Amino acid sequence: MSVIFWALSPVSHRNPFPSTCPQLPALQNDRRLPSRTGRHTHRNKPGSMTEPPSAHVPVMLDQVVQWLNPHDDTVLVDGTVGGGGHTRALVERLGPNGLVIALDRDPRAIAAAAESLAGMPVKLAQANFCDLPEILSQLGVAAVDGVLLDLGISSDQLADTERGFSFSSAGMLDLRFDPSRGEPARRLVNRLGAERLAELIHQYGEERYSRRIARAIVQRRREKPIETAAELAELVRRCVPRRPGRSRIDPATRTFQALRIAVNDELKSLEIALRRVPDCLGPRARMAVISFHSLEDRRVKEAFRDDRRLEVLTHKPIRPSEEEIAENPRARSAKLRVAARCS
Repeated sequence: MSVIFWALSPVSHRNPFPSTCPQLPALQNDRRLPSRTGRHTHRNKPGSMTEPPSAHVPVMLDQVVQWLNPHDDTVLVDGTVGGGGHTRALVERLGPNGLVIALDRDPRAIAAAAESLAGMPVKLAQANFCDLPEILSQLGVAAVDGVLLDLGISSDQLADTERGFSFSSAGMLDLRFDPSRGEPARRLVNRLGAERLAELIHQYGEERYSRRIARAIVQRRREKPIETAAELAELVRRCVPRRPGRSRIDPATRTFQALRIAVNDELKSLEIALRRVPDCLGPRARMAVISFHSLEDRRVKEAFRDDRRLEVLTHKPIRPSEEEIAENPRARSAKLRVAARCS
């Protein structure tokens, strides 16, 4: 396994770029600003080209920082950098030799983070968090002091009109985090039989109207293939009656969730990570996971409970406050669970 790392500032850890891992040229504003408080800041050069600022609002930011407790020279992992909000908050509380290793499967998220986090002690890699042991091995890091996995889709991905994450998108129905890997959702929708489609939508979306939706998809594609997110969303809405009191949730939500999980193999990646990541933790190091639906949360809860390497620190999931939900409605379904590596 060979991964390209983006080193956004110099760090003192042993062998950060082994020969098997190609190094990208340093960014123009690749520097670390010394600070007596251990906080790190950066400033883009005048006239420099930058990615648009992230629209994503990190969920339960204060709780994540509290539980992972970045300090001194800790080494932390953000397995889903997304818009970079959690990574930034963790970095700003590190000591002068601390480090955050930030991963994401989405190349656009990595490119945007390289701009927004430039000058900070961060190493970025386009990678699946279930491959964390290999990532750390290539960096020469034996163990880390904490790991965060935020399993939610980012607002930046929802705003990406080319990949169909948004229901109203006129772009192709893709839904892959990494467009270079796997099969786009539109191929699944236009290829699978009604029975298999219904099974997939029910299994990964927990959609009670899965059979009705699958039949409608098959009937529609006989006339014309379903290509865009907007086309599929409109078809699903005609199949799923709105339930009283649930008007905020689009009827297409569960179907899109199911297809996204399927094309990205999300649950398999999570299951593998839950088995492998504890071996990457140092004594008493913590693993925090934010999930957004029952399929994820159930796996996290059971893995933490049954793993003899871990001590569960949150016997009930932590939920966002009413104030946070009012400010960021996408946080309403988030659940945070934390466990620590036994010493």
